Amino acid sequence: MTKKKNISKLDVLTMYMDFVVENQQKPTDVEEFCESVRLEEDQFYSHFKSLKNVEKTVFKELFKNSIDVLNESEEFLAFDKKNKLISLYFTFFENLNLNREYVLIALKGCKNKLKSFGALSGLKKNFIAFVDHLDLSESILPIDGLEKVQRKFINESAWIQLYLTIQFWLDDTSESFEKTDILIEKSINTSFELIENKFLKNVFDLGKFVYQEKFQKKVI
Repeated sequence: MTKKKNISKLDVLTMYMDFVVENQQKPTDVEEFCESVRLEEDQFYSHFKSLKNVEKTVFKELFKNSIDVLNESEEFLAFDKKNKLISLYFTFFENLNLNREYVLIALKGCKNKLKSFGALSGLKKNFIAFVDHLDLSESILPIDGLEKVQRKFINESAWIQLYLTIQFWLDDTSESFEKTDILIEKSINTSFELIENKFLKNVFDLGKFVYQEKFQKKVI
């Protein structure tokens, strides 16, 4: 009896990406995919529950690879928060550039539909974890009782910024995607300027005042 070849999670991801690029479309189901790439279905299911799970994992792995590359750099580890975020952006988008044909097909029909961008849900979770570790909310003067709200607002805003940058990149036809590079630098610099001045602190302070006046007094 011929022994089955060991198939790793990365092998399945590579097969999936190759299938999408070669056929210019996603497989309709697991059976079609496995038959096309000569993969046993039980080998597929030993790593993934569904094709959607594979698609989500592709973007998670591209992001993880970006983090792993950066963490090998002593220069990156010594950067301040802003330059760490900028470096992550450039490294991640370089990975997207290398896999652009796949990404364009994978995200086709998803543009401008934030809620339906399911393929990026795993990426979102990992990106927010990275931003949360940077603790960008630390730059804002804390408001008693709203620290968690401030932190969540910063993290979600950072994700929306990345999402919008991906959308811009999908339509970028400039040489070497230089317009995306410009957008990255300008948008992150602007975000940090907002975080580091009193604007957001004042917004949260106002929100706390309105909440106390409108809701807490009713309870009392």
